Amino acid sequence: MPVISHRLVHAREPLAPKVPEITALFWVVKILTTGMGEAAADYIAHKNLAIAGAVGLLGFVAGLWMQFRARRYSAPVYWFAVMMVAVFGTMAADGPPLGHIGSTIFYALLLAVVLRRWYRSEGTLSIHGIVTRRRETFYWLTVLATFALGTAAGDLTADSLRLGYLTSGVLFAVVIALPAIAWRWFGLSEVAAFWCAYVLTRPLGAS
Repeated sequence: MPVISHRLVHAREPLAPKVPEITALFWVVKILTTGMGEAAADYIAHKNLAIAGAVGLLGFVAGLWMQFRARRYSAPVYWFAVMMVAVFGTMAADGPPLGHIGSTIFYALLLAVVLRRWYRSEGTLSIHGIVTRRRETFYWLTVLATFALGTAAGDLTADSLRLGYLTSGVLFAVVIALPAIAWRWFGLSEVAAFWCAYVLTRPLGAS
């Protein structure tokens, strides 16, 4: 009985921090992993679509399984999970036959739904508050939605709007500075600025 009680109490204890500090290095690595995820997804898909789907799904499951089992933040585990989510998110965005505009709208709505559910459930969207399993789950659902949305938005500007990847990259490099400017001088909340920038790293890295 004491053993069972100890386990129940331990299960309710807050998690140790499992996400990195938000520094300049975080954003650099985030952009690099998004580019790697895009390149890997496209390469595998061009070889064999069925194999690409299987590899993407297995990598996605394995990455999150390792991340959820980790007791605290581990850079290799965390960034492997991010890269696998990037691969899977790219495939998800390329999958539905909605067109680039339709996919962008769909994933924007999906992201809004996930964020709304997260906020209504936990009262915060801050990554500094990810100290429970429920919040960690919401966090990774949000990350997945941001990757899919970013992929769709990048394809929209590069292909549908015919800007090309270089021009799109320059465009998103400029746009990604706007959340920081809005936070610094116009009162945008830190959390909103973070998630806006997080979405924009995807099309920037892919371009």
